[in-house]
Amino acid sequence: MRISQKLDYAQRAVLQLAKCYDGKTVSRLDDISEREAIPSSFLVQILADLRKAGIVQSKRGKLGGYLLAVPPAEISLASVIEAVEPQLVEEPAEFEGGSGPVLSRAWKELSASFLERVKKVTYEDLLSSDNQPMWFI
Repeated sequence: MRISQKLDYAQRAVLQLAKCYDGKTVSRLDDISEREAIPSSFLVQILADLRKAGIVQSKRGKLGGYLLAVPPAEISLASVIEAVEPQLVEEPAEFEGGSGPVLSRAWKELSASFLERVKKVTYEDLLSSDNQPMWFI
């Protein structure tokens, strides 16, 4: 599966905000941009999409910035995908020809399985898996 750069940046920005989530602490755009190596001009657009979807909120002013609108446990990978790359979770098109129905059914089942899985993975899950010790054998 190929993930677009926009989706990659969005996922990383949300994870960065999840790392410092307490419901009130804001992160400056430049700080997120620097920590995640995301061009700030592109990050502004991504954060606007995430804000429209209710995933992040912005605070204006000298001490302004961005923070998650809801706890990381309530944000799934699917919600971020739907905010910035909705076509990734859309139902696949119908295939034509004699083999079309079989292929259409297969892709619909795979898409449904993918969507079901990404709805179950939250940013809290990603944070907790990030803190797990690595075992080398």
